[in-house]
Amino acid sequence: MIYIVTGVSRGLGKAIAECFLKDGHKVIGVGRSHSIDHENFRFQKCDFSDRRGVEQCMKNEDFTSPVTLINNAGILGEIGRISQKETFDLPHVLDVNVNAPFQLIANVYGNMRKKSDFTLVNISSGAANRAIPSWASYCASKSALNMLTEAFYFEEHELGNTIRAYALSPGVIDTDMQGQIRAASPNVFSSVEKFKSLREDGMLVSAEEAAIRLKILLEQPFDGTVFHDLRMLK
Repeated sequence: MIYIVTGVSRGLGKAIAECFLKDGHKVIGVGRSHSIDHENFRFQKCDFSDRRGVEQCMKNEDFTSPVTLINNAGILGEIGRISQKETFDLPHVLDVNVNAPFQLIANVYGNMRKKSDFTLVNISSGAANRAIPSWASYCASKSALNMLTEAFYFEEHELGNTIRAYALSPGVIDTDMQGQIRAASPNVFSSVEKFKSLREDGMLVSAEEAAIRLKILLEQPFDGTVFHDLRMLK
């Protein structure tokens, strides 16, 4: 099995890559940088905000063995109410959170010798299903990611390709994104105190724990359920 993991420079992406490397799997890390040193690890540099770069990423590979693509890289965008923003960041957030993952799916899946050997994991968010004030771009992007994941799954099964596809909500993980959230002004983000209390009360999930829960999910037989919440896995 080959695992392709995006956003491996830190946080959840790095933890996922290291989790599968410990099990002896080959991992291709995709991102702007990395700090992983392992004989089974290969790094593919790619900036998900660079459309031309993403178009070429993994395009010339030839996959003869099963592949699991884990689209983890993502950004929150600017925290703020739509009516109070001087510039609108939705195009940029969509590029990184939606367009880039699906371009990478097209590139990797297009190079699979056997389509049914493909597993897709898109890291989504509970914000895909619940509007959070001042996170409009992020919520919209994760909602789009969910629907595109499910549509891709149905399309391929119509063609007889028994792929596996997941859109996963990982829970509130202790990453740099949480630091960005806690640093927001209450004047622009009404829920900032809630997120501060999650850390103070020890309610954040470590990236390593989330990676282990993802591994547990992938080890289970796939029953056709696309949407999962990793907090439900122990």
